[in-house]
This record gives sequence, structure tokens and C-alpha cells, in this order.
Amino acid sequence: MTLLAARAADATICPSEVARALAADWRAAMPRVHAAVDRLVDGKHVRLSWKGSLMAARDGPYRIGRSTKPDTPPT
Repeated sequence: MTLLAARAADATICPSEVARALAADWRAAMPRVHAAVDRLVDGKHVRLSWKGSLMAARDGPYRIGRSTKPDTPPT
């Protein structure tokens, strides 16, 4: 959520950016990133998209964006 907060409101981030921020071996961190993204999507705290189209769930390449849900995201 910190990476998204540092961007414009309509910006998105790549899951690998999150992994790189977490670990030197970012590829090994990707399963943790995907699991966290799934939880955040389930809670409607983030939205997923690819090439401008919204996605209901992770399926292939994706970008992470802020949710349009008005409540406060998790910390």
C-alpha cells in the first residue's frame, strides 16, 4: 500500500515492484506478493487491471491500483 500511496491516485504498480521492495531475491518473494494481492482484492482494498481493462482476479499479467472503495485500506 505504501508504493501505491507514493503514486498518483490513478496510477498502478507492477507486482514485481512490490517484490523488489521486499527482497533482494524478488522472484522468490513473488508467491508472497501474489497471496497478499489476492487478500487485498478479496477485501476490495485494491483493484487489478491489465492494459486498462479491469480484472476480477489475478489471471496472467496484471497491475495493482487503488480501489474505488471509500473506506480506509489496511495498514
